[in-house]
Amino acid sequence: MTAEAKTVQADQAVALHYVLKDDDGTVIDQSSGDEPLYYLHGHDNIVPGLEKALTGAGVGDKKQVVVTPAEGYGEHEEERIIEVPRDQLPGDMELEIGLVLAMETNDDEQIPVRVIEMHEDHVKMDANHELAGVTLHFEVTIDTIRPATAEELEHGHVHGPGAHHH
Repeated sequence: MTAEAKTVQADQAVALHYVLKDDDGTVIDQSSGDEPLYYLHGHDNIVPGLEKALTGAGVGDKKQVVVTPAEGYGEHEEERIIEVPRDQLPGDMELEIGLVLAMETNDDEQIPVRVIEMHEDHVKMDANHELAGVTLHFEVTIDTIRPATAEELEHGHVHGPGAHHH
């Protein structure tokens, strides 16, 4: 059994419960029931603004954190909205608004793009994160904190219940 750490610091495996809302108070996301979100603190597993605000928190601490777009998923950038001619898409591809596809960049990277408009001759896609430009309102409760294992540090994420498995 790994000893529990006292506060959230770099290289700690943290489990937390959260509710994420937008400026209107609409719930965007939340941890499910008794199952917390696990992440490796200091390894870019969660948005920078939330990670910064959780540093030093202890088990059982409840925090309300407001994260600006700059510290969250970035600003919404118009230049990341692209029009793709339909003849450049596979003919049998079934498209619908909201569908997320992987698109290859000029650098051979795969980036997610979301279908936002469909026209007869082209499809408009958005390469912005769906929460780009949104101020994020988190309500967080720290569930557990423990030192990360050597393997977790090497892989850059938490292993174990509710976390990434290989």
